[in-house]
Amino acid sequence: MKTVKVYGPGCKRCEATQTMVQEAAARLGIDVTVEKVTDAQSIAMAGVMSTPGISVDGKLVHAGGLPDAGKLEGWLRA
Repeated sequence: MKTVKVYGPGCKRCEATQTMVQEAAARLGIDVTVEKVTDAQSIAMAGVMSTPGISVDGKLVHAGGLPDAGKLEGWLRA
């Protein structure tokens, strides 16, 4: 099971990113746990300078704007 964290204050883009992660994982048949991180200090400590941010299994893979769907699937497969 992969652990995915979505970093952001809870804006529409952050919510859309969380939905994208869940839908991509379902399409790929990958079990994921998605955690929303909304605390500003935790977001900064993760190295996210622009939200939404995404980490997969502790590795920051994206920050700023909605992720590309193809890249998102690649991150989940890795």
